[in-house]
Amino acid sequence: MNGTLRAAPRSALRAEIVTEEGEFAALAPAWGRLYGRCGAATPFQSHAWLYSWWLSYGTPGRLRLVLVREGDELRAVAPLMRVRRPLPALVPLGGSISDYGDVLIDDEYADRAAATLAEGLSLAARSALIDFREVRPGGAVERVYERWSGPRRRVRDSVCLELPALSMDGLVGRLPSSKAQRVRAKLRKLSALGIERRIVPPGEVDSALRRLLELHRLQWQGRKVTSEHLQKRFAEHLVRSVEPMVISGDAVVTEFRLDGAVMAVDLTLLSPRLAGGYLYGAHPDLRERKADVAVILLDACARHTEGDARGALSLLRGDEPYKHHWRPDPVVNQRLLLARRRTAPLLSAVVCDVLARSRGKQLVRRWRERGGDRS
Repeated sequence: MNGTLRAAPRSALRAEIVTEEGEFAALAPAWGRLYGRCGAATPFQSHAWLYSWWLSYGTPGRLRLVLVREGDELRAVAPLMRVRRPLPALVPLGGSISDYGDVLIDDEYADRAAATLAEGLSLAARSALIDFREVRPGGAVERVYERWSGPRRRVRDSVCLELPALSMDGLVGRLPSSKAQRVRAKLRKLSALGIERRIVPPGEVDSALRRLLELHRLQWQGRKVTSEHLQKRFAEHLVRSVEPMVISGDAVVTEFRLDGAVMAVDLTLLSPRLAGGYLYGAHPDLRERKADVAVILLDACARHTEGDARGALSLLRGDEPYKHHWRPDPVVNQRLLLARRRTAPLLSAVVCDVLARSRGKQLVRRWRERGGDRS
């Protein structure tokens, strides 16, 4: 049920819960202003991304947006939904297709807004655990965690690899000389092939993203691929969310043409703290013509970080070997668990499960290192 969680004068901060999809949609202007005032925000907390995600993946009746208002202005938002399995919990909107989960808090009201948001979350949780997954270090929800009065726990989540916000020349300069020479040779090869780069304007984003998904399917044909990227609901979410993000400067879509044909399309997401290459599609013919797709994409992404205030060029989640060629720094996301006293057993159950899985992975890794998977 929607409602104000505690009465307060108009000039004071007050917490509310929104559960209706229509109200979620109507929050877009105020949400956008708050997003611009939260320095820790990533594109995965933008209204366009999360509202579109809800339309594709949400379950009616499960929406839980905890808002902190001052008058008509938003000072904090926790975009959550209620789940029942494996345990009753409030979890961030965005799900597995979002690399970072977080709340939004107005930097100028950080302490007061975080305290009020913590109160609102406690009341919203009721008999559920609050489970913030994939929080980037320095995320806004850390302020809520610090002010949480009940049981809480911080555990490791996914690894993201990050590079400094440098130009392509700067990134190449970080490599050992032999590797740097090979990358420069690949850049010269791309220039010789005549690959043209084009930023897609907002009115053409829809068709460009559909081409991206076609190329993505083609490049992974016959190989293991993230199955969700091939689903209709994912395509609808991407097309619906990215055009407004391009308009607001939170995303950029780039086409790469060869002999007049679009051979690759890249989607890079942007925020004040980072730029991250989210998804791309590339025609297999590029590799047959000795064009290094990884170099093409990193070169394009680096153009959105060089010379500005962004702190990082993120390769986002995943510890794939090819990413390590660029000597990135591992940045471990956090999982922040918040409970009330009566839901403390749920917190303990999740922590035990996390530790058991971590221990299991360590044992499997050691077994393989000792040759245990040899036939």
